Amino acid sequence: MSVYLSAAHKSSGKTVVSLGICGAISQRNLSIQPFKKGPDYIDPIWLSQASEKACYNLDFYTMSEAEIIALYRSKNSLADISLIEGNKGLYDGMSVSGGDANADLAKLLNIPVVLVIDTIGITRGVAPLLKGYQDFDAKVNIAGVILNKVAGTRHQSKLVQAIEYYTDITVIGSVRRATELMIDERHLGLMPANEASESQQFINTAARIIEDQVDINHILALEAPKPKAQPAVIHTLDAKLTLAIAKDSSFGFYYQDDLDQFKQLGARIIYFDTLKDQCLPDCDGLFIGGGFPEMQLDKLSANHALLIDIKRKIEQGLPTYAECGGLMYLSNQIITEEGCYPMVGVIDADAKMTPKPIGRGYVQLEPNDQHPWLGVSKCIKAHEFHYSKLENIEVNTRYAFKVLRGVGVDNQRDGIIKYNLLASYTHLRNLVGNQWVVQFVNFIKTNVKTI
Repeated sequence: MSVYLSAAHKSSGKTVVSLGICGAISQRNLSIQPFKKGPDYIDPIWLSQASEKACYNLDFYTMSEAEIIALYRSKNSLADISLIEGNKGLYDGMSVSGGDANADLAKLLNIPVVLVIDTIGITRGVAPLLKGYQDFDAKVNIAGVILNKVAGTRHQSKLVQAIEYYTDITVIGSVRRATELMIDERHLGLMPANEASESQQFINTAARIIEDQVDINHILALEAPKPKAQPAVIHTLDAKLTLAIAKDSSFGFYYQDDLDQFKQLGARIIYFDTLKDQCLPDCDGLFIGGGFPEMQLDKLSANHALLIDIKRKIEQGLPTYAECGGLMYLSNQIITEEGCYPMVGVIDADAKMTPKPIGRGYVQLEPNDQHPWLGVSKCIKAHEFHYSKLENIEVNTRYAFKVLRGVGVDNQRDGIIKYNLLASYTHLRNLVGNQWVVQFVNFIKTNVKTI
């Protein structure tokens, strides 16, 4: 069984509804496998916590259709039900003719769609909205609708009457407006669950409300064929090395399938906390992913021992890869309106926070001959999300990528190279067209020296 949760537009509340569904089904002692469409880290963190299973991303831009199908089938086969949370609206995508929207993913995987409709300010008008979405592409199986942010009983009655009179779409649930269902938002979307001290309490509340106001049994009864699992392509190098990865309330943006790949290659992962640990664990390589370091600047800057230890070990040749927030953390300082906060200082530049996004969306990179890893693809598709820019960059800084699409460090280049460090604003994902995990592991092996 599988269900695809989508909406008419972004900010309809489908993430909160998805969390509630995951939590409610998990509390029934059923296993639910979450997926998220598109390049996203924050929603998957929440969905993983709600379902107690790692969430995986499905993305037309970076993945082939065969990769999407293989990943979906391999994980779906291990659960009682799968839930895919869409991004934006059902038919929203990069191409005006379609091919990369939520609707296309639902058709590719042959999954019924449940629409979450933001009902604020709408009554009878919900009917033509739903009919339009249903008629726009008859191949999309819109199996039901969940009315969200409903004002009260009278509002609900008008909505249900209009839907039942004009359409054949089943109303699966009606979720009332409630302050308990509001998650704090910030510039990159929903606040990461790894920062929210009361995140589990929120999930439990959402599960209780959704269990009460949505027909979970109807969702569990939706007809979707259980496809046979396709064996995942596993690269095995038997690396036998240790990789230190920053994971805490500052850094937590990692693709689960990338982490899986490290383990399949034989790498032992040790997580460390940039706010509390005084030194890196014994390791052969270091990976600092994205996150929100700007929200923990006092604590990050005050942990002098770790800053000094990381700088010393990178200067001694520790193979290191950093993305976005990790790049900022390795710079000289992070500058905000409140002041300047010293960081690791291995990258000779300053990261300055900006009120508006500098880089946001899909990226296309062309590696140059400076790139330190072997076997790099000639064209890399990835993504970036950053509200900061680098200033006072040392003039002799070397770069690994030419930016064909996106912003990177300076609209032309990305991927700063120094010692055995590669640091980029771009977020990579290990796929057939960009096997960066394999490349990085090989790079570590050729430069292995436990520090």
